[in-house]
Amino acid sequence: MTLIPKKSVKIVPATLKDLAALVELTMDLFRMESDFEPNREKQEKGLRLILEEPQRGRIFVLRSDRQIIGMVNLLFTISTAMGGFVLILEDFIIHPDHRGQGYGARLMEYVIDFARKKDFLRITLLTDKLSEDSQHFFRSLGFRDSAMIPMRLMIDGAVPQTFCTEPQEE
Repeated sequence: MTLIPKKSVKIVPATLKDLAALVELTMDLFRMESDFEPNREKQEKGLRLILEEPQRGRIFVLRSDRQIIGMVNLLFTISTAMGGFVLILEDFIIHPDHRGQGYGARLMEYVIDFARKKDFLRITLLTDKLSEDSQHFFRSLGFRDSAMIPMRLMIDGAVPQTFCTEPQEE
């Protein structure tokens, strides 16, 4: 664990110059998630789509003088249920060397403040079922479980893994 003075860490919008570091962080994230496989080319393509088209969303980074130590990816959409703009929090990761130092909470507080200032009505995220720490972290910031069940249809023909604990009906 590397300690960096908190005051030397800033939260700023990511730029294309940050792309290589962002790809590395998302590769780390997808190594931990059970639904996805790390793929450098896909992660770079997806991040680039957001960075080049800011109307799609924002990527914010925690930056020290020397490196990016964390990131969050926010996508913009409209909810008919809410009657306005909402955020989908797609990727959230703090570099392993910097976890447990309050950076994650600081980044999420920034996101929540950004959402309020820009009049977004909701932030939705998916967290891995297998990660109790991740679920506890988001709950501690006010996120609540939803009665909705996430479902996916992979258009490219890939079959997503399922993690049902009950047998499927035939």
